[in-house]
Amino acid sequence: MSAKISFSPPRGTRDFYPEQMKIRNGLFSVWRGVSAAYGFTEYDSCILEHEELYVLKSGAEILDQLYGFTDKGGRRVALRPEMTPSLARMLAAKGTTLAKPLKWFSIAQCFRYERTARGRRREHYQWNLDIVGVSEVAAEAELLAAAVEVLERLGLREEDIVIQVSHRRLLTAVLQGLEIPEDRGPQLLGIIDKRGKESEETLWKLLLELGVPEEKLRNLLDLLEEKDLEAFRVFLENKGIETRSVEEIRQLFKYLEAYGIQNYCEFCPSIVRGLPYYTGIVFECFDRERRFRAVFGGGRYDNLLELFGAGSSPAAGLGFGDVVIQEILEVKSAQPWPTRRMDFFVIPYSETERPLSIRVVQQLRRQGFVVDLLLASRKLKVALRESTRSHPERVILLLPEELGRGALVLRDMASGEEERVPLEAFLRDPRGFLGSSTETEKGNHRESF
Repeated sequence: MSAKISFSPPRGTRDFYPEQMKIRNGLFSVWRGVSAAYGFTEYDSCILEHEELYVLKSGAEILDQLYGFTDKGGRRVALRPEMTPSLARMLAAKGTTLAKPLKWFSIAQCFRYERTARGRRREHYQWNLDIVGVSEVAAEAELLAAAVEVLERLGLREEDIVIQVSHRRLLTAVLQGLEIPEDRGPQLLGIIDKRGKESEETLWKLLLELGVPEEKLRNLLDLLEEKDLEAFRVFLENKGIETRSVEEIRQLFKYLEAYGIQNYCEFCPSIVRGLPYYTGIVFECFDRERRFRAVFGGGRYDNLLELFGAGSSPAAGLGFGDVVIQEILEVKSAQPWPTRRMDFFVIPYSETERPLSIRVVQQLRRQGFVVDLLLASRKLKVALRESTRSHPERVILLLPEELGRGALVLRDMASGEEERVPLEAFLRDPRGFLGSSTETEKGNHRESF
């Protein structure tokens, strides 16, 4: 006897019924629309990727989070957990033939085996924006402007969302100024990155385990609460450490003001972005109430492409997932997704009228209308009830008596009013009959159904 098959999708993954597909397609449409408006070009890659790409980027510890396996040719492969390594591989494959700077985007399905929680699944879609070949922070400003454009098209505003901005070199400079050993830096930054995800007690215990003097740790945490960028400039200058990172943050906020999105953004020195390949500006976006995980995040990764053999090139990118933003919109009861537009639903009275109904449907479709057709034989009451599931603006009834006079019945589903319309004239110019009753004979056939 075979084992019982579960009707649920694998843990951490999703099915997309038509209602969920409407939401997914609506979000994808916004992502693609903003990408095009900002001059980004779409790309994609196979969802199956070389496992070694992720080990090269993140180290062997990433293996525990991969859906990895050996294929029939003995090669180690994995379902992609992110898009950046594939982007780097594709750029490396083209070498110097690609003109830079380039602005690419993708909407990638990604898989990562990790503990599921609110806002985190083992499968999700992610909008990726990358600008390669620009060393100035104008690239980061463009990325953030595009992301804010998406948020606004989804109905969110600065009172709903905050983008927190920092700089990886600023953090390493602060560690240097506090005389914290360089070899403790990566671990320390990794712990700081957990702020807001773990309790302060847990984080303090982890920090103490690094063997850094408690006084220096407290000084570090005090600095991370500082919101005044000028205080960091003074601190670094007093320590004799260069302040380029401070100036880059300051320049970024000038650009954000020019874009008109400065009120969405704030300086937050504790933003780390745990991945070590970030080299400059980093940012994460959250709901103001911090009820959810990060909506999106990203930053500058000037050395990563070289690591993959794609040559030395400055780069900045952003990853914006579909899970958290849908949760936020659901809580706010926001409905940015347009209801499917159906112009006509055609109902033949019987199989005798079906060939004509097909002709009507096809002629309307060729003129650009969205049209559905009753496919199974139904009594008219049942057929009209079935038509409402498609939310048509109008129903076309092909009834024997009216057809005998060369007419069809056009019902407006909002008002319930019906008109007898000359069949051939209607097919030649449907728009001429929509919203007008001057050339039609009004009637009401509801009692007949």
